[in-house]
Amino acid sequence: MRSARAEQSRNPGQARRSDIELRRDAVRAVRRQWLERQVREARASAASLQNAVYGEEAVEAYLAEGFGNLVQSPKSMLGYQLAPHVRQTIVGIAGYILEHIRLSASQQFGANVRAAVLGRPVQFRSSMGAAGGDQALEILREAAASAGFDQVDFLEEPVAAALGHHAGSAQRHRALVVDIGGGTSDITLAEVGGAQAPRVLGSWGIARGGVDVDLALSLSRFMPLFGKGATRVPAHHFVEAATVHDVIRQRDFQRRDAYREVPEPFGPRLIALQDTGNTTRLSRAVEAAKIELSSHERNRAALDYIETGLTQDVLAPDLSAAAEGFLGFLTELLGEVAAQIGEPPQVVFLTGGMSRAPYVRAAAQRCFPDAQLVAGDPSLGVVSGLAFAAAEK
Repeated sequence: MRSARAEQSRNPGQARRSDIELRRDAVRAVRRQWLERQVREARASAASLQNAVYGEEAVEAYLAEGFGNLVQSPKSMLGYQLAPHVRQTIVGIAGYILEHIRLSASQQFGANVRAAVLGRPVQFRSSMGAAGGDQALEILREAAASAGFDQVDFLEEPVAAALGHHAGSAQRHRALVVDIGGGTSDITLAEVGGAQAPRVLGSWGIARGGVDVDLALSLSRFMPLFGKGATRVPAHHFVEAATVHDVIRQRDFQRRDAYREVPEPFGPRLIALQDTGNTTRLSRAVEAAKIELSSHERNRAALDYIETGLTQDVLAPDLSAAAEGFLGFLTELLGEVAAQIGEPPQVVFLTGGMSRAPYVRAAAQRCFPDAQLVAGDPSLGVVSGLAFAAAEK
């Protein structure tokens, strides 16, 4: 009897253990399936990136072929909340670019290049505050490792530009380097020139740049053609359409099925704007208008891909109005710098793509009227400084 009772007392325990083991096995199976799916997706993503096209050629191919995925300004996305597959794509893109650079440098130098100095803005564009900057650097480190770099150092881009300016300056002077690009505006104060090593005195930055002017110009002069201000279409739909560097916003706009009831001509135009490549075409028209109006009084954009014969005239005052918001941020930053540095700089050195804009130069001159304004190379001002920094490693 004791033996039978003991057997009966063991059975419930064995049943409980069996249930736990079954549950564990099920969890393992689900996890194994998930991992296998992740590997398959990673391989598919890698295969697609191997066939990817980069730079202006990528935009032209996307517009000509009418299919595929276009990622514009991935640098501007590094600090934003990213879905896992989007993050994976951004890492892959950055990795392929860095690998191309590493292999090209190795071929040129006749040595296996394994270390790099990468430029970074003082402040990344971000939707997550300081955590966005941490994420951006993490993505770049991950991409660099996948590209074959064993060591990566980061240097703030205006500091790099200061090093480049130092190399070309015979006389010692106090320089304020203003580096304004598409997504960020960065400033560094440094003592440069002469036989002494450059001395960096401080850096400042804001996550504002040329894309902010593009967005403002698009919303004020182009989006009214699609019903902004004249229909009940929510304002954020137009922002989504105009923000081409934000993959998530672009996806949201292109998937919307809400414009069939919008009255003509706006509804058909919005539907046409959703067609593959048309937000990119519009963005290029906006940027072309911004560039031309920096030296001319009028720009006419042809929008035949939306509607036959559709055009939009944009005038220089329109650009001035669109740039006011960005210039307000820039002027505020320059004012804060002026208040903190005490002794004014002898030179204001301008670099970055937006340094070509006359209104940017005028803003810098207004804030530092006694300084000599020096126009550096808009494209190579930072790159040359990074090369100098790498040579000293």
